[in-house]
Amino acid sequence: MTKTIIITGASQGIGQTTAEAFLDAGWIVGCLARNADKLAAFCDIHDGAVPLAADVSDSAAVDAAFSGFIDKTGRLDALFNNAGRGSAALPIDEIDDETWNSVVGVNLTGMFNCARAAFRQMRAQDPQGGRIVNNGSVSAYVPRWRSLPYTATKHAVTGMTKSLSLDGRAFDIACGQIDIGNALTDMTEDMATGKPQADGTLSPEPTMDAAHVANTVLNMCDLPLDANIQFVTVMATKMPYIGRG
Repeated sequence: MTKTIIITGASQGIGQTTAEAFLDAGWIVGCLARNADKLAAFCDIHDGAVPLAADVSDSAAVDAAFSGFIDKTGRLDALFNNAGRGSAALPIDEIDDETWNSVVGVNLTGMFNCARAAFRQMRAQDPQGGRIVNNGSVSAYVPRWRSLPYTATKHAVTGMTKSLSLDGRAFDIACGQIDIGNALTDMTEDMATGKPQADGTLSPEPTMDAAHVANTVLNMCDLPLDANIQFVTVMATKMPYIGRG
């Protein structure tokens, strides 16, 4: 039976690269993102790709997108809970409510909305079960300078992953987390010109091909449900993360 997955943030970057890896492996992929035009352009040229236009921070839109995908496929084997955003590098007293609420809305509430929709389906389907992979970040452990909204949400994602792992055991729902460091995408091109360091300076940082992230997520989802990669870090070998600070 062909396996199915929904990947959020699939219109660009890591999400799109991961969607391509799963499609190449023969999966049916629900590609969920806000940009309907980008999704349509991608899905039109990839057999097995299903466009799901929705804002992850809108629970009703998420539920409708998941229901539409299940109507087409009959079940959901996996979710890559990937959609996320950052914000400008600012100290806390210069962060406005709109920025804080937007980052929390996508990175935390959005992940909750998608995990809930996936869990609901995986618990109800026959045979029961499935896998949820959350996109954490190395910032779930060590923050960058002036990244409070992003860092706070990524720490919270780790708690969500642990809770889902426990709550899912009774229903054969496995949950793991991939923590990514310096994958090269359109959103991380500034790594080459300079990123803020702990001492406030700017310094270029090494990057890695986003395909390594995609292949790791595919490996996690290819495991049988009695095995789980709970946490995995995939990072550019020479990035300063290990000695950050």
